[in-house]
Amino acid sequence: MPPPVPDPAVLRGLRLFDGLDEAARAETVRSAHTRRVEKGTVIVAQGDPAAFCHALIDGRVKIAQTGPDGQQMVVRYVGGGDMFGTAAVFSGSAYPADALAVADCVVIQWSAAAMGILMERYPRIALNALGIVGSRLQEVQNRLREVATERVERRVAHALLRLARQAGRRVEGGVEIGFPLSRQDIAAMTGTTLHTVSRILSGWESQGIVEGGRQQVTIRRPHALVAIAEDLPPAPPPA
Repeated sequence: MPPPVPDPAVLRGLRLFDGLDEAARAETVRSAHTRRVEKGTVIVAQGDPAAFCHALIDGRVKIAQTGPDGQQMVVRYVGGGDMFGTAAVFSGSAYPADALAVADCVVIQWSAAAMGILMERYPRIALNALGIVGSRLQEVQNRLREVATERVERRVAHALLRLARQAGRRVEGGVEIGFPLSRQDIAAMTGTTLHTVSRILSGWESQGIVEGGRQQVTIRRPHALVAIAEDLPPAPPPA
């Protein structure tokens, strides 16, 4: 059974549509197509023509780019309320990365033509798009700075803290990153190797800073991880 047409209110959480009134949101939703996506599905493929803008309503999507040598870099994880595949549509280029559903998802998508019409009718969307692209550029610059200047332990700590802010949920004794996350994924996010990430996480597990499971990471001592990320004096162990 196809997903129901979403309430226009779902757009209120999407930065691209900030500032639109109720009538504009209703028209925007009517211009879209809603689909359910099963875990493990590639929603967009790197190198394909950028034909659609996507908004994630529910679930989790991994954005990953593969280089000519086959090395994969995890660019970011997308959660409910985030857009993906938009910058490529705006620039008229191909998708620069794969978007893989790492959980069952509900996605709204607009064709490039439909989005162009909406932007002409509602210039606010175009202004919001500029802000989104600027934020993504800043994010990329920060990641490049981390790779170029920070020790690998700090990069891994920063990556886990970012994911905890985006998708962390309180559990007994810590903060669990609420979607499957392998050590290889962490290595691909931080520009290092699986061996290095495994060594770092094993050390942190022995100190009680994190706890790992099958593609699951729980941060047990967030303050200790912040101290590593910011190169501060080590946080004392709990009494």
